[in-house]
Amino acid sequence: MAVDATLTTPVLSRGPCLALSPLIRAVMWEFANEVTPCRGSTLSGGRGDRRRERFTIFSVPPAMDRKPKQAEKARPYGLLKPTALGKIPGRFQLHQEALPHLPVPPLQQTLDRYLLALQPIISEEELNHTQELVAEFRKPGGVGERLQKGLERRAKKTENWLSDWWLKTAYLEYRLPVVVHSSPGVVLPKQDFLDRQGQLRFAAKLIEGILDFKTMIDNETLPVEYMGGKPLCMNQYYQILSSCRIPGPKRDSIVNYAKGKKQSRHITVVHNFQFFELDVYNSDGSPLTTDQLFTQLEKIWNTSLQTNKEPIGILTTNHRNSWAKAYNNLLKDKTNKESVRTIEKSICTVCLDAPMPRVSEDIYKSRVAAQMLHGGGSRWNSGNRWFDKTLQFIIAEDGSCGLVYEHAPSEGPPIVALLDHIVEYTKKPELVRSPMIPLPMPKKLRFNITPEIKNDIEKAKQNLNIMVEDLDVKVMVFHQFGKAFPKSEKISPDAFIQLALQLAYYRMYGHACATYESASLRMFRLGRTDTIRSTSVDSLKFVQSMDSPDKSDQEKADLLRRATQAHREYTDMAIRGNAIDRHLLGLKLQAIEDLVSMPELFMDTAYAVATHFNLSTSQVPAKTDCVMCFGPVVPDGYGICYNPMDEHINFAISAFNSCADTNAARMAHYLEKALLDMRILLQSTPKSKL
Repeated sequence: MAVDATLTTPVLSRGPCLALSPLIRAVMWEFANEVTPCRGSTLSGGRGDRRRERFTIFSVPPAMDRKPKQAEKARPYGLLKPTALGKIPGRFQLHQEALPHLPVPPLQQTLDRYLLALQPIISEEELNHTQELVAEFRKPGGVGERLQKGLERRAKKTENWLSDWWLKTAYLEYRLPVVVHSSPGVVLPKQDFLDRQGQLRFAAKLIEGILDFKTMIDNETLPVEYMGGKPLCMNQYYQILSSCRIPGPKRDSIVNYAKGKKQSRHITVVHNFQFFELDVYNSDGSPLTTDQLFTQLEKIWNTSLQTNKEPIGILTTNHRNSWAKAYNNLLKDKTNKESVRTIEKSICTVCLDAPMPRVSEDIYKSRVAAQMLHGGGSRWNSGNRWFDKTLQFIIAEDGSCGLVYEHAPSEGPPIVALLDHIVEYTKKPELVRSPMIPLPMPKKLRFNITPEIKNDIEKAKQNLNIMVEDLDVKVMVFHQFGKAFPKSEKISPDAFIQLALQLAYYRMYGHACATYESASLRMFRLGRTDTIRSTSVDSLKFVQSMDSPDKSDQEKADLLRRATQAHREYTDMAIRGNAIDRHLLGLKLQAIEDLVSMPELFMDTAYAVATHFNLSTSQVPAKTDCVMCFGPVVPDGYGICYNPMDEHINFAISAFNSCADTNAARMAHYLEKALLDMRILLQSTPKSKL
């Protein structure tokens, strides 16, 4: 996520690591997940629990479910001539227009809940001071009411009062590199190929799966997702293909080539730091088959064997202001400009990576997570990327694979839905015979490297390698139980895991901290996310009691259940648009827009503590046995993502090596112990009615 200078809050002096950053981020960057409630629990244990519905008009099943003749006939609408279509109803538009608008929560409600959220994370003295500031802010006719009315006016005249503000402040105005600091990665299950042939065959099948999903998007036959019986906004699905981030000196922008007359027909393929334009449709608009794609990928491989090319893609890893300058410099040359535009317009990027040195099985997944996040540094695969591209699928010769995505257009669930579809697709047998038409040679994208561009590349390499060395990432597969156990105890799996994180952190540091978990606002038109504040009065009572000899096991178990119930209630509140974080941000941004002096409430130390998320967490449920990963959002914090499967849980934990107080492996150890201790506690005590 992001924050610009107007949103910064006072720097704290809590702990030795905060001096590493001049900036305390007042607004949290948005993580990969949206929390998804479903049957019988606050949170979805996986995407399979969601109710789905297909639009009935012009419904086209995915190609993997069609017979060969059907598959041959199915064409993305965008690639057909207008006469073949007739008039297409705007089904996506009709669905979107039926969704409710995001509400502006009542001011007094948010202020009351803000004070409650502060109780477990600040001192009594700090809380007393903040209560005075809140009392001033909430006075009838005072500054709070004026800003609230401004927000309500904004809500009446916009589709979503938050979405534009959020996109700008959380992403486009965020100046730190997208690598590590913003873009999440996904580690997919290791494939069983061990050579170039296997790598290219899998890549070809994966591309075909992407195009199959794209057909559903183009035809607007994508199943509508539901949460708690309510339809969800599907807009993010229409933003992730054929889109790219463009660097700017103060604010970036996003371009989307999925709409309009000239839709993208090509993907970008990168091998040995060399970029290629690969047209993935035949002249009649049908997608290339796996065999055709394999042939084309072989051509790319054989014409990019040199390993001494300048890693032009490494420029995209730099600080956004530096990259914006280098970008403008790069585009002065006509050839460079054409090559960059080709990358930006492509449907997605496929990165054919060189193998990394072999490592032991216990750290293999952690190393792959790092590869997905940053590519391993300038010596390895970081130059084999264009990090501004929304979707980059990564396939290495040794069978490791996954993706990295630029976060501005979408949260994790649409990305994971696409991944689930592709993974299933890659398992299907070939249905379509390949036409015997000779295909043109994929076009190699040329770059003219001036001394100035070479200098920009060298600076980007240095900065990236520092980031790579600093990131500490650990993937832990917790095998002892999965989401089935908390469900058997009538506890939301997400609430159970979040409480285990609270217990692990408390045991490590002796106090609670501000904790961020993203909640979906997709019940509303153009909804993104709000914050579930997992640290609560109830969670603190539980973690304090857990190792106390003065409490009986029954009392501890009751406190555990009460804390998970409180988490569930906060989640329900958040997904209905009644959480506090985005509302407070809106009031702050309204003050900036109205050119009034910043209210004391937002200059308060307590607000800085409340928005300094030492634990930044996300549940990203998937059918595929994968895990998403992302960097911490504060210098002395952790980034923790998890995918609860039925009988195990995949965790990805990140921290910064430059902070002496944080350690990903240590957090993994304490988290494992917390999960086991909580299970023992529940199994040893009868359920009591709270």
